[in-house]
Amino acid sequence: MSNELAEHLKYFAEMGVSGVSRDPAWRTRRDAASAVAAGGHGDVSADRLLAGLEAEIGPDCTRCKLAGLGRRQVVFGVGNPRARLMFVGEGPGEEEDKQGEPFVGRAGQLLTKIIEAIGLTREQVYIANVIKCRPPGNRNPEPDEVAACEPFLFRQIDAIQPRVIVALGKFAAQCLLRTADPITRLRGKEFDYRGATLIPTFHPAYLLRNPPAKREVWEDMKKVRALLQGDRRP
Repeated sequence: MSNELAEHLKYFAEMGVSGVSRDPAWRTRRDAASAVAAGGHGDVSADRLLAGLEAEIGPDCTRCKLAGLGRRQVVFGVGNPRARLMFVGEGPGEEEDKQGEPFVGRAGQLLTKIIEAIGLTREQVYIANVIKCRPPGNRNPEPDEVAACEPFLFRQIDAIQPRVIVALGKFAAQCLLRTADPITRLRGKEFDYRGATLIPTFHPAYLLRNPPAKREVWEDMKKVRALLQGDRRP
C-alpha cells in the first residue's frame, strides 16, 4: 500500500468514513425502502429525483473546502435522466467550472466524438463527475472532498439506473471500485456495480497527450456498444 493511499485511509477513518472496501455490497444498490428514503426511485421519475438532488446540493454548496478555494459553481451533471449509458469523470476543469457542464473543454470534445463513434449523442447519455466542484489548479480531489460529494454521485447512479457506466480515468475508476490498482490494470475488465456493468477506460485528457491509447479506448467502447445492443430495455 502506498503512503498516499495510507494517508487517504487515515483521513477517511478520522472522518468516520470507510476507506477501501472489497465488500461486493459496496457496488450494489440499497434495498427499495432505504433507496426511497434516501432519494431512490419508488414511484418518482428519474427526472424529478435528479432535480431534487441538484436542489439539495444547492448552487452554493459548502460541504467541503472547495467552496472557498475559487470554484465558480457546482457542476452537477448533464444528459438523459433515463440514459442506458453513464460516464463518470474525476471533477470539473476550468471550462466546466465556467460553463457549469461536465466535459465541455478539449477533453469533452473528444468524449463527444467517442460517444458518437458508438452511434449515440451526448443528449442520449448522462455525464457526471465524482466531485462537483473544480479543485484549484485541477489537482486531484482530496479525501474530504470526495467524502462530501461521493454520496451524491451514488444517488445519481441509482436514480438513472444505467445499463453501463464508463469510468473515465484512474481517479474515477479507483474511487468507484475502491481500489488502488492502476488504470492500466483495470481497463479491459468489466465489473458489476450498483446494478450496472462498469467499464474503466482512459480519460479523454490522457488521449490528448497519448493518441496511440485511442485504440484501447475504442476496444473498451466496442464492449460498451455490445452491452447496450444486448439490452432490451426501451
